[in-house]
Amino acid sequence: MHDYTLIRSRRRTISLRISQDCTVVVRAPIFCSKKIIDEFVSSHERWIDKHLLIKKNEPSVKELTNEQIKALKKEARKVLTEKTKIYSQITGLYPSYIKITSSTRRFGSCTHKNGICYSYRLMLYPEEAVDYVVVHELCHLKHRNHQKPFYDLVKKHMPDYKERDKLLKSANRTL
Repeated sequence: MHDYTLIRSRRRTISLRISQDCTVVVRAPIFCSKKIIDEFVSSHERWIDKHLLIKKNEPSVKELTNEQIKALKKEARKVLTEKTKIYSQITGLYPSYIKITSSTRRFGSCTHKNGICYSYRLMLYPEEAVDYVVVHELCHLKHRNHQKPFYDLVKKHMPDYKERDKLLKSANRTL
């Protein structure tokens, strides 16, 4: 079984997360027994191994200089704005604004005001993966969750989205 960091709080469920430094973090209810937590972790060994591998293969932003980050942000603003315009015309879904962020935990997000935020880190990934994130976020303008209607809409505009999503998880890019 993997070692893990345990965080107890006023929650009802147990969750797993792999931190940026590849530590397994378990969040659990205050009164949940250690035995139940250990069983939960043991039952998710394959998930942990898979996500540790993904995390280790992510492009490292820590190795980038401030100048490189600035250049990537500039490139992201240009490229992602253009791609969003193109895919907006295809999907008929238009964001109210586009913002480039320094997020390290997600490639994109859709705001409650119908804006789309993209991480500049997307510029480190293959173009097919970048296109997928753009379509994914545009589809969130119509469906705010990840249920079947959402993925049906994504698939309608990008039938190979599953392969593109795998690129995000398996890419091992560095500058």
